[in-house]
Amino acid sequence: MARVPLTATLLTAGLVLAVPARAQSLPDLVTPDVLRVCADPGNMPASERQGDGFENRIAAIIADELKVKLRYYWLTQGPGFVRNTLGTGLCDVIIGSAFGSELVQHTNPYYRSAYVLVSRHGTFDGLTGLDDPRLKGKAIGVIVGTPPVDRMGVVGLVPTMKPYPPYQFDPARKHQTVSAEIVADVASGKLDAAVLWGPAAGWLAKEAGKEGGKETGSLDVVPLLREPDRPPLAYRIAMGVRHGENEWKRILNTALRKRRAEIEAVLRDYAVPLLDEEENRLMPADPKP
Repeated sequence: MARVPLTATLLTAGLVLAVPARAQSLPDLVTPDVLRVCADPGNMPASERQGDGFENRIAAIIADELKVKLRYYWLTQGPGFVRNTLGTGLCDVIIGSAFGSELVQHTNPYYRSAYVLVSRHGTFDGLTGLDDPRLKGKAIGVIVGTPPVDRMGVVGLVPTMKPYPPYQFDPARKHQTVSAEIVADVASGKLDAAVLWGPAAGWLAKEAGKEGGKETGSLDVVPLLREPDRPPLAYRIAMGVRHGENEWKRILNTALRKRRAEIEAVLRDYAVPLLDEEENRLMPADPKP
């Protein structure tokens, strides 16, 4: 997943002044007066050092609910991210983590999304799945090791698939993330389409479309909602904390529940495809006032 779905700390508002009592109910590693967040400093639209990502905004909402300050521990996502963030005790929560991963203990999921197909506007009108015969023989970008690769093999798209590495560590790189590079290649015509994690692709496609000009234009983003369950292409996203920190998890669950509407609004602002909690269908957009 485009630095994908791994790819916040403390207290409820009512306990802010009761530091000793609060501290007694929290794990030793959790800081009682600061929300310490583990995040990638260059992974838009999810997170960025300047605080422009949707996970940054969600972290700020949680910190506000808990009435604590917000502090980041920055580390580029890659092998060892969890071990060197939560595992070191330098931070207390990962804002976005795919529910079910065994590396962390998860809060209740706070949204559900899916992989999408990105293409230039009008190229694949009416497409509903990767088995669409129009995709055969097309150059389709995908990140190595992500779930869509297996599905693309089943429907015969591998021969012309264009694989991209999962991480990009070259400081001289043109694009901040691999997903951004792939979307740019679709916009320029280097690729016919791409299959990417929706929460990254929605915003990147919208930004690419703003550039206009001869080489880029508007992009279509189609959530892949009709694919088989194996491999799954839809995932629930939760916050990740250390195993055994059950009280801390409950505190975060309470904050997530109270600020659910605001968090959903943030996700919509960043063009995240939001799915129903149980069914593979998009949630309806909020009605206009």
